[in-house]
Amino acid sequence: MPPPLSPTTKENCLIVVLGASGDLAFKKTYPALFGLFKNNFLPPRFQIVGYARSKLDLNEFKKRISSKFKFHNEKERELLPQFLDRCFYFSGAYDDPQAFKDLNDFCDRVEGAGAEVRHRLFYMALPPSVFEAAATNLRKYVHVADGSNRLIVEKPFGKDYESSKELSVALAKSWNEEEIYRIDHYLGKEMVKNLMVLRFANIFFGAVWNRQYIDNVQITFKEPFGTDGRGGYFDEFGIIRDIMQNHLLQILTIVAMERPVSLNAEDVRDEKVKVLRGIAPLTLDDVILGQYTKSVDGKEPGYLDDPTVPKGSVTPTFAAAVFKIKNERWDGVPFILKCGKALNEQKAEIRVQFRDVPGAIYPAASRNELVVRVQPQEAMYMKFMNKQPGLSNAPVIAELDLSYNKRYADVKIPDAYESLILDALLGDKSNFVRDDELDAAWKIFTPLLHQIEREKIQPQPYTYGTRGPAGLNDFIQKYGYARQEDYVWAPAKF
Repeated sequence: MPPPLSPTTKENCLIVVLGASGDLAFKKTYPALFGLFKNNFLPPRFQIVGYARSKLDLNEFKKRISSKFKFHNEKERELLPQFLDRCFYFSGAYDDPQAFKDLNDFCDRVEGAGAEVRHRLFYMALPPSVFEAAATNLRKYVHVADGSNRLIVEKPFGKDYESSKELSVALAKSWNEEEIYRIDHYLGKEMVKNLMVLRFANIFFGAVWNRQYIDNVQITFKEPFGTDGRGGYFDEFGIIRDIMQNHLLQILTIVAMERPVSLNAEDVRDEKVKVLRGIAPLTLDDVILGQYTKSVDGKEPGYLDDPTVPKGSVTPTFAAAVFKIKNERWDGVPFILKCGKALNEQKAEIRVQFRDVPGAIYPAASRNELVVRVQPQEAMYMKFMNKQPGLSNAPVIAELDLSYNKRYADVKIPDAYESLILDALLGDKSNFVRDDELDAAWKIFTPLLHQIEREKIQPQPYTYGTRGPAGLNDFIQKYGYARQEDYVWAPAKF
């Protein structure tokens, strides 16, 4: 594993945020950096330089980036001036070599003298259209020779296999794969990072984590709101590229992977790639597509009512797909991934449903389920059958519940971006996407995406605020899921 950046005061770490005036930077990147700072996780000597095309006054820029900061007490608020004193801003184009030469001179002045070694971490919060130009100019003009250089790249990593490969080749012309950190923020979420511990540090899970005991696995992402005026951007990608191909598929690989020989990043990612290579490309028969219409009361508009969405668009806002992994552990077990906008709730979860008890003497017994709730209200709970207390002998559903807001009430769960930026600073690449991993993922989706767009496949309509298209239940049940209608989980109260 590469060494941490600037562990001592003899070394300096400069963080350059490209796209610093954009939404991602001020909503996610800078709040994450402040979160690391207030908890003493940034190097002793650091500076942060924002770079973007917008010409902004430094005070105006500092006001903007701090507008989304969260303060849990007055002590944290008092740290804000110290953090902002380390923040700088420089404007320039992404395709202008001279602008990057000037940026490097500016960075040299910001770093100052006194450090024996200089390290630079570049965070590209940029659209793909300027990736290549920005990465090339960074490597030519802002790269340092006396220390480490690391490049964090935000999704989307292309729109299909071909465009993703072009982007990878373009980055590889200037940067070594060891220097590139492709960020998928779901890999930084607490409950996703916990999956490795859950699976490989508990012997009882290892014994039943296979096709003999597990009937099906569902990984779900739900948002209760629509595109809210951003439909023009969303329409270019759709829900499959936006959520399923990256966030949900990454979770699937961790749920399904074999135990790595070590926690080394390459060993972990080797196992994830093996899972992806065992999945056949999706076809239309493997998916159900939907697009939301206006709410029943008419207060919430439908997708096509968004003025930024092209007229007559068939871009899906909902998708469910079944993935089949051809290996000894999972052959015959469907992995069902579901994601959508304008649904009935906000939720991201993993639901592992076990098989029926063979030769059951309690025919009314429901299946056991392990549910990992990624967000909101992080939790894990195991649904099992228990005797109805009292004089009855009837089995009823109960749960073993590990709700984080109760069990770890005094622990602050870090934001996913905080966790991943810290990983990049420490040189831990296990939660970042490798180039061959990206290739294997796109090979699963590209034929389907091309067919949807070429044939203009019509998605099924569903009403804003519902669970999704009318055919969803039949689709899921076709692959073995047994829905327990009379059970609703609620966070533990104690």
